Amino acid sequence: MNILVAGATGKTGLHLVRELIDLGQNPTALVRESSDTSALPEGVDLRHGDLTNLQDGVCNGMDAVIFAAGSGGSTGPEMTDKVDRDGAKRLIDLAHAAGVKRFVMLSSVGADQAAPRGALAHYLKAKHEADEHLKTSGMTFSILRPVALTNDGRSAAVILGDKVDPSATASRADVAHVLADAAVSGRFDGIVQLLQSAQDMSDVQGGKHPNLSGTHDLLKE
Repeated sequence: MNILVAGATGKTGLHLVRELIDLGQNPTALVRESSDTSALPEGVDLRHGDLTNLQDGVCNGMDAVIFAAGSGGSTGPEMTDKVDRDGAKRLIDLAHAAGVKRFVMLSSVGADQAAPRGALAHYLKAKHEADEHLKTSGMTFSILRPVALTNDGRSAAVILGDKVDPSATASRADVAHVLADAAVSGRFDGIVQLLQSAQDMSDVQGGKHPNLSGTHDLLKE
C-alpha cells in the first residue's frame, strides 16, 4: 500500500514509518521544505507539503493516509488551530478528493469532549473537531486516542478500548505499531478507541486477546 504519513519526522512518526516498512508497505513522508529528514529510513519517499497551507493533490496516488502530526507543546493556540484542527481537516478533505481508501487519525485521550476543560482544553477541542470532521467525511476511518505519551520502546502488550486507564501512559512505539496496523489491516475500521501500554501481562486483567469485531481489550504479539 502507498501510505502518506503526516508528521513522519516527529517522535511518533519516525517509529510509524519504520513499522510500515517492516510490514512491507510503501510509506511516503509528508514534510515541509525545511524539515529535517535525516532520521527517516534511507530511501523513504518524500512529498512536500505544509499542514498550515496544504495544496491540492497532496494525497494523490495514496491508498491510506495517517495523521500523526502535531503543533507541539511549545506552540500557542493559533498554531494548534492551524495544524491540529485546520491542517488535519484540510488533509482529510484532500484525501477524500483523491479517493484515499482509509484515513487513520492519531488523536488524544480527552478528545471525545466537545467542551473540554483544563490546561489542554484548547488542544483537545481542536483534536475533537478534527476527529468529528473525519467521522463525517465519508471515508473509512480509524481514530486512536492514546493516554499520556512516553518515549519508551514497545511494551509487552497494549490495552485498547474501555479497559484503558486514562491516568496510565502509552509509549510512542506502541502507538506507532497500532497506527500502522490500523492503516494496513483495516481491523480497526470505523472504531474510535483509547490506548495504553501494558508494562507486563499482569497489567491486563484476564489476559484477553483482541476481539476483532468489537471493543478491543488487548493487542499483543
